[in-house]
Amino acid sequence: MGKSGTVPADWRFCFSHPAHFIALGFGSGVAPKAPGTFGSLAAIPLFAAMLYLWPPIFILSITALVFVIGWWAASKTGHDLGVHDHGAIVIDEIVAMWLVLLVVPLNFWWWLAAFAAFRLFDIWKPWPIRWFDAKVPGGLGVMVDDIVAAFYAVIVLLVAQMMLGHA
Repeated sequence: MGKSGTVPADWRFCFSHPAHFIALGFGSGVAPKAPGTFGSLAAIPLFAAMLYLWPPIFILSITALVFVIGWWAASKTGHDLGVHDHGAIVIDEIVAMWLVLLVVPLNFWWWLAAFAAFRLFDIWKPWPIRWFDAKVPGGLGVMVDDIVAAFYAVIVLLVAQMMLGHA
């Protein structure tokens, strides 16, 4: 959500602690407008680099590890910013986008569809995403609502692939 606190999530803050750098999506969350969209976009070249280096199963393992690190980083950063789910915290978008990109073909249009589907569910927050966003505290809550949004996007994209004969 686009919540903000009393501490500005600027470049100085981003580089003041490793947790902040991670939680703010390596700087992508510092964007003055639509930081979640910028975080989601930042996930794409990072995923492409991983795909070049490693097989998908290893990327899934890296994603799980970054989820745990993101949980810690989002907790610390939310505390330091004074808002548990500050808009600049975008590591959750990055991890969720990696999960969505894992299920689509290596193709510009599918990656664009993955981005659009994830952003749709992340912004819309249908049940139970909104419940997780509101009820699960701290860094875990920050991370898990986007994982559920990714799950919705994955379902839509897998159905689209089946309907188009790509699965």
